[in-house]
Amino acid sequence: MATDYDAPRVKDTDESTDESLDAIAARRREVDVAVLDVDDGDPVDSIDLPDADLSGEELTVRVIPKQADEFTCSSCFLVHHHSRLALQSGNRMVCSDCV
Repeated sequence: MATDYDAPRVKDTDESTDESLDAIAARRREVDVAVLDVDDGDPVDSIDLPDADLSGEELTVRVIPKQADEFTCSSCFLVHHHSRLALQSGNRMVCSDCV
């Protein structure tokens, strides 16, 4: 089915263009109230406290060694691709984020 995207769109609200300014403002206030009233006060997720005991938790992380085309920034100590190298002075390499 072919669609003419250049044709003007017809909306249901186009028929009610004779609304008064007061009616439009009242409808707008109703919409604003509905948007503001979204918090029902029930927490969905549990709250993790900063002093929580995580000693029983196990984390599994896959460690990949630094590749030949990567360097460790001497300022932020992150491993970057060599295309991110901004300064090199002897052994000191600095990434473009830290410059």
